[in-house]
Amino acid sequence: MEAEALTALAASLDGAFTRALDTLAGIEGRVVVTGMGKSGHVGRKIAATLASTGTPAFFVHPGEASHGDLGMITRADAVIALSNSGETNELSDVVAFTRRFAIPLIGVTRRAGSSLAEQSDIALILPAAPEACPLGLAPTTSTTMTLALGDALAVALLERRGFTASDFKDLHPGGQLGRALLKVTDVMHKGENMPLCRLDTSLSDVILEMTAKRLGCVGVLDDSGALVGVITDGDLRRHLAPELLVERADSIMSPRPKTIRPKALVVEALREMNEKQITTLFVIEADRPLGVVHIHDCLRAGAA
Repeated sequence: MEAEALTALAASLDGAFTRALDTLAGIEGRVVVTGMGKSGHVGRKIAATLASTGTPAFFVHPGEASHGDLGMITRADAVIALSNSGETNELSDVVAFTRRFAIPLIGVTRRAGSSLAEQSDIALILPAAPEACPLGLAPTTSTTMTLALGDALAVALLERRGFTASDFKDLHPGGQLGRALLKVTDVMHKGENMPLCRLDTSLSDVILEMTAKRLGCVGVLDDSGALVGVITDGDLRRHLAPELLVERADSIMSPRPKTIRPKALVVEALREMNEKQITTLFVIEADRPLGVVHIHDCLRAGAA
């Protein structure tokens, strides 16, 4: 029953939905979502989804609004009011406040002729559909449609604003999602922490640099500062000989080292290192090293 109602809701979307998007995208303040009972629970989720996808939003309980929380709503905001019947008494003060101060009001209700629909600047009308409750009373189908409509508004606003994965990561720094969106620039070693040498650097100094930076490699730069090679601890072991310490870096370096771009995700760097069976990647831009990322950095960041 709920699935059928969602299909009907999708088919019923009209110009009112687009006008609601225009209104929400055009305000300078925040989106305030309000609703009572089960509509309130759904409203909290809608506000949270809007906020996490680039549209600043929060939930105001209509009962608390009547006792001072109306002060949270400003003339720069827009209000989304949820009420299946459109006659929820607790919403009356919020509705009156929006009318008094010309704050855009978007009503979501099942009844086009209800008080909420008539007072709203834009009314999003849910199609008639029975509740999934066998008694036909418990909010089930209606709340599912309201939730889906809120998601549709949030996603459409996300697309309109050009909200990117990078923006998403900024708002979701915690948990698996935040870790999955980490870039190599977030975990790389840079500046003085990068192990680097010149083509003519003696291998004795290369060993000192590798030991000091503790990443198991040293990047080799030409006179212009471009990365042209890499020396790993494995290279040193393979060339171990009495005369090694007096040799130059370019005598044993591996040319064309494996690198990665600055905007690459940590998970991409981890995959690259696993496929190439290496433990470090230099992060470069225009052939210049910006940093170096070690496989342990990726694992500590939770990219595995």
